[in-house]
Amino acid sequence: MRVLIAEDEQRLALTVARGLRRGGWAVDVAHDGTTALERIGVVDYDVVVLDRDLPGVHGDDVCRRIVASSRSPRILMLTAAAGVGERVAGLELGADDYLPKPFAFDELVARLRALQRRSGVVAPPVLEHGDLRLDPARRHVERAGRAIALTPKEFGVLEELLRVQGTVLSAEDLLRRVWDEHTDPFTNTVRVTLMNLRRKLGEPAVIETVIGAGYRLT
Repeated sequence: MRVLIAEDEQRLALTVARGLRRGGWAVDVAHDGTTALERIGVVDYDVVVLDRDLPGVHGDDVCRRIVASSRSPRILMLTAAAGVGERVAGLELGADDYLPKPFAFDELVARLRALQRRSGVVAPPVLEHGDLRLDPARRHVERAGRAIALTPKEFGVLEELLRVQGTVLSAEDLLRRVWDEHTDPFTNTVRVTLMNLRRKLGEPAVIETVIGAGYRLT
């Protein structure tokens, strides 16, 4: 899941981004409305966490432009104002959800997962392929009943491959979905992550390299 945190309180934005990345999410950060719109224009985000009081282009205007655009990320709006009128106004702008500050990180994550479920085809609670099972909510993977400990990026790659069930994902697809804007597009991190993931999953191999195209489940 690719998320943009559009928040001018830099400490808050970086804390949230760090927490989401530890959970295996791909997260970008913008500290003003202009930068947020630039990134939304080139990246297909699943969710934008949008501070309503952004400098530059105001958060309300960012919300309106997202809603009016051909791109369709879900919008979770943040604000220090907790009144009912503020929440109603934000939702009427086109936001999908509204969270007043201060907020608990666990609640933010729960709301993001709810928006993810609404953003497209609903994935089953547990993703399965043969004897391989992945539980996104519990962050648990097992094969033939054996629990497998994965890093956040290994988990993210496997989750993406399970979600598309046999469709080929290129290295660029995986970089875009699992990593973030700070990752060098010419890095070999995808190849190394897949090598380690295959080793942990064991035999018979369940991930196939499609030469010149990418990777898929066998």
